[in-house]
Amino acid sequence: MKYLLARGEASGRAAADQIKLPFVLVDQLLRRMKLERLVAHRCDAPMNDYVYELGELGRERARRYSQHCTYFGAAPVSLKDYVKSVQAQSLTQQRPTAEELKAAFGDLLLNRRMLDRLGPAVNSGRGLFLYGAPGNGKTSIAERVTAAFGPYIWVPRALGIDGEIIRLFDPVNHHEVPLPENTGLIDPRKVDRRWVRIRRPTIIAGGELTMAALEVTLNTSTGICEAPLQLKSNCGTLVIDDFGRQRMPIHELLNRWIVPLEKRYDFLNLPNGKKICVPFDQLIVFSTNLEPRELVDEAFLRRIPYKIEVVDPSEEEFRNLFEVLAPKMGIQYDAAAVDYLVERHYKRVGRAFRFCQPRDLLLQVLNYCKYADIAPRMSSELFDLAVDNYFAVM
Repeated sequence: MKYLLARGEASGRAAADQIKLPFVLVDQLLRRMKLERLVAHRCDAPMNDYVYELGELGRERARRYSQHCTYFGAAPVSLKDYVKSVQAQSLTQQRPTAEELKAAFGDLLLNRRMLDRLGPAVNSGRGLFLYGAPGNGKTSIAERVTAAFGPYIWVPRALGIDGEIIRLFDPVNHHEVPLPENTGLIDPRKVDRRWVRIRRPTIIAGGELTMAALEVTLNTSTGICEAPLQLKSNCGTLVIDDFGRQRMPIHELLNRWIVPLEKRYDFLNLPNGKKICVPFDQLIVFSTNLEPRELVDEAFLRRIPYKIEVVDPSEEEFRNLFEVLAPKMGIQYDAAAVDYLVERHYKRVGRAFRFCQPRDLLLQVLNYCKYADIAPRMSSELFDLAVDNYFAVM
């Protein structure tokens, strides 16, 4: 009725497409509503259908419904069905192998020792601390963890709980992947269109994270609720980047999640005052430049079973990065120039190697070559310029 109130008129098939339900169900509902004088036929429509409009009684009722909530999208899914879907698609049902993990991190230069430490942590599907000096790829690792699991999951467009509509599918954080056509494996006509096929989600929250993002939030102008980040990241990965520098105090975040991290379920408060129990089923990755023991107490650390330090690269790994990255960036590799860089600007001044530096320094070289209109290449002079710019205040 709210859809007809907004549109003025619509065919039965258009209404079915709007709320993502089979036409046969919507047709039966519209026929019953016509008998109750909530809607009326405006004219015939193709394929044994009609164009409907609201009657006076239906218009009054639709306005009343819209005052509470303006939502007229896909029919909401029940909490019970959503819980079953999370259990069926849970990370704990996945067992990524060493080869799958290597493929997930294929564009990163990770040694076997790091992969062997990450493997059990990813397989656990629980909590993971990534810590270490800035510039060694903690965020890059965290962003790629999800790729080790099954690629796709199904999520509801919206949940309906005790009269409240909670929007779960989020085009900003969820990447929809439509079913391929004519594969013969799945008949699209038999798919419940209230659900969306998406890539297994990776949601990143940085310093902007607040307590409001972890609770159901109500849009007072529309009456539609928005699901919190942890609900949107179920069956995927939730990355708390730059942990310890959030706008919210650390102890508030710890108190909020200390029980869900252990029990694997969470309690959310609805605008109507009811408290609901929902799955807390994602791999949470805390990425920080600080020592974990300086941030949180022992009780919280115990609930994060894996703490992995992302260490500086060895000199061999550092040199290898230049050899790998230079051709990809269109720069001619020069081992002598790298020798000069390492000896003059690292060993002589006691500067630590970082995984991000070869890429960043090569970008400086590339940009200067473009400016000077010369062929991209490495040289001691170009590395001197790059280092002066890059490490000016570091």
